[in-house]
Amino acid sequence: MTHLQLAAEAAGYTTPPTWRVLTKAGYFLGLSGTIGTTVTYLTSVRPALRAASTTPEDAAALRRRSAGYLAWAGVVLLVTGYFQLVARVARASKGMPFGDAMAPGRIADFLDAPAAKGAWIAQGTLYQLQNVVLLATAAALIALFVPAVRRHLDRIVLAALPASLAITLIAGTPATAPADLDRWLDPVFDQLHIVSGTVWLGGLALLVALAGTRGRLGEGAGLLWADIWRRFSLVAMVCVGAVTVSGLWLTWKHVGAVSQLWTTGYGIALLIKIALVLGLVTAGAFNQFWLMPRIAQARRADDSASLLHLTLRHFPKVVRGEVVLGVAVLVVLPFITGSARAEAGSAKAVSDGSVFAAGAALVAALAVSLYATARASDALSRRPGASAPATAG
Repeated sequence: MTHLQLAAEAAGYTTPPTWRVLTKAGYFLGLSGTIGTTVTYLTSVRPALRAASTTPEDAAALRRRSAGYLAWAGVVLLVTGYFQLVARVARASKGMPFGDAMAPGRIADFLDAPAAKGAWIAQGTLYQLQNVVLLATAAALIALFVPAVRRHLDRIVLAALPASLAITLIAGTPATAPADLDRWLDPVFDQLHIVSGTVWLGGLALLVALAGTRGRLGEGAGLLWADIWRRFSLVAMVCVGAVTVSGLWLTWKHVGAVSQLWTTGYGIALLIKIALVLGLVTAGAFNQFWLMPRIAQARRADDSASLLHLTLRHFPKVVRGEVVLGVAVLVVLPFITGSARAEAGSAKAVSDGSVFAAGAALVAALAVSLYATARASDALSRRPGASAPATAG
């Protein structure tokens, strides 16, 4: 590791300060808690709660836990959003201590700064709009601490989803009109990477939290959770595809050669992130090829004991490990700064027809592989005796 650090320093890589690491990781944690939770609740939890087979008691228990989780997510978003704004103020004024950037006057000056030459809007105006939306989203979620407000959980989540997406999309909007196609595509893929990653991690964290209600659920809750895991597996698969496609684009833009992954600071941090994401994908593959087939088999066999054991014992254990890996990814993110190409003195990446053709081929191959994964999981679930290990477990 010392050799890698020396190589990074020799290449001109600057390690971000501690406050930058904490604020950026915290900000993405806050986004995961809002974007990931709202998307997962609406796509995976709410439809399962509305199924005819779900008992009112089980539905009420999961709704209460979801509301409480979302309320705390609002608190986290509010706190991390504030510190992210302070970090932007400190970064805009090079050399300003982080503590000085907390002064209300400095924050006001940053938000009211005039537009740069050639910009269609002032960058501070975009941040003002972003933080207004952030405050409104956090307030709506924090209101779920009030029992009377929880009756409107579904409506609040429906409103919070587009608002939480707007928080990152507004901040990612260029203040200056992009001069070429690449500069149009860079923020698009960047936001695709952020949104898909936060949905993936935030959804996993929500389901781990909801699995903690198993002591208050009935014997038939296994069927409910089988439906939740099935629905979320599709969401996660889409996120994996989006993270992969956007990640390949961003890697190509910032890494000019494979050797730059271990000879530059940017590359080293990216290599660690890739290893963590591969761990997440491996755990997801285990869920898809081992747990989901057994859950489907137990469901068809009406084996409520095995179903409950698989969905609320085995599955959450694996997902907890995924959440730990996901949080580790957030910690590494602030260290992925600058560009390996710039550190190594390589030319900037410029897209052309061959790049887009190769990208289209990769997207097609990825789509085929994800479809094959789903079909293989379904085929495994139809094999006789697939759920046998569940009973033994």
